[in-house]
Amino acid sequence: MQDTLRIGTLVGGADAVRVIPQIAQHGFESYSLTFWQTTGNTNLAETAARVRELADEHGFIISSVGIFGNPLTGEGDNADTLASWERLIDHAHLFGTDLVSGFTGRLTGQSIDDSLPKFAEVFGELTKRAADRGVKIAFENCSMDGDWRTGDWNIAHNPVAWEKMFNAVPADNLGLEWEPCHQMVALIDPIPQLRKWTDKIFHVHGKDATIAWDVIKEYGIHGPKPYVWHRTPGFGDTNWTDVITILRQAGYKGTIDIEGWHDPVYRDELEMTGQVHALNYLKSCRGGSFVPNPV
Repeated sequence: MQDTLRIGTLVGGADAVRVIPQIAQHGFESYSLTFWQTTGNTNLAETAARVRELADEHGFIISSVGIFGNPLTGEGDNADTLASWERLIDHAHLFGTDLVSGFTGRLTGQSIDDSLPKFAEVFGELTKRAADRGVKIAFENCSMDGDWRTGDWNIAHNPVAWEKMFNAVPADNLGLEWEPCHQMVALIDPIPQLRKWTDKIFHVHGKDATIAWDVIKEYGIHGPKPYVWHRTPGFGDTNWTDVITILRQAGYKGTIDIEGWHDPVYRDELEMTGQVHALNYLKSCRGGSFVPNPV
């Protein structure tokens, strides 16, 4: 029997068929397939069929499919982002998942408050489309260097924004793709936030952060010295045993999928070294491998 809280990793959707066979032996239990701004020329039905064959062979699941762009503007490289949301919602079942994730988008250069009406218009329709197909939508909590006043990509990076979003589109199938890293970058303590928001967390990214409090105390957050770094789990400040405990206590049945390619040390030739360490570390925080009780 498989543990109900699987640990996996993110893989580019267009590269999944090529990459997964190379890393499956490391023991990833789930994969979150991601696209940047557009699904492009990827044949989703064909990719899904080939990924499902790999899943049967290696015993993993596809936890989610995601599109990360700005669906509210439709400008430039984001011209296909909204249509990609629709495509992934329509094809999610072929991958064996009921979850589509991404950024909310925002009105470029405008505030979160000013972006909310367009968000409600676009995701009011997408949420209905998803509900009709038994699909949930989850927003990553990444600021993409935006703040409350201005930004280019996403409004779902602050708990006040979450409240406004979920009030604007009150739907049970609308939630969060949460990770502690992005909150820690904003100097938010992720643990009490997690306890409060578990009912809206549909997916968890395995990404951590290291906060250099000594730098903050000496130079603040607007000086020339970096004060926080994104980290692969096992190398950052988060107590993942607490994170997993809180998720289990809340009845979470989703996955934790490692988001690599950000760690300042375990990158380049050390990328998979760091990711496999994170995989084994998170499995340890989970309690190790599943052990059945005696009958």
